[in-house]
Amino acid sequence: MAYQNAKLLSFTLWFTAIVQCLLGVAFLVAPGQTSQMFGLSAAPGWTHWLFGMMAARFLGFGYGMALAARNPLANLSWIRAMIVIQAIDWIVTLYYLMAGAVTLAQVTTASFLPAIFVVLLLVSYPKPVAASPAKP
Repeated sequence: MAYQNAKLLSFTLWFTAIVQCLLGVAFLVAPGQTSQMFGLSAAPGWTHWLFGMMAARFLGFGYGMALAARNPLANLSWIRAMIVIQAIDWIVTLYYLMAGAVTLAQVTTASFLPAIFVVLLLVSYPKPVAASPAKP
């Protein structure tokens, strides 16, 4: 079945998969260095456990986005889940920015990338293309 915006959806899913996997690997193999790269202050060692758990979720959703990119129609649940996750990410980021707990320099792309992902995923979400009427 054909659908509109297939190329945009494919690009968005692959891009999202790559971002998720890069963050997952970074927080899994070098949690302290990765948090420092984002300008976060040194935290207790137990936070690395949370970063490891967060990395597992990044990697899992990166995998899900790669599956969806290969066959979007068979993986609509992954796409819907990523829309919700990115919306929550963006809302939480904005909340902590407004509360002053983090700075724009610390959240870097998290201040806008989740919103872009949500918009692109919603705009390119598979909608069946109406078949053209048969000509006599």
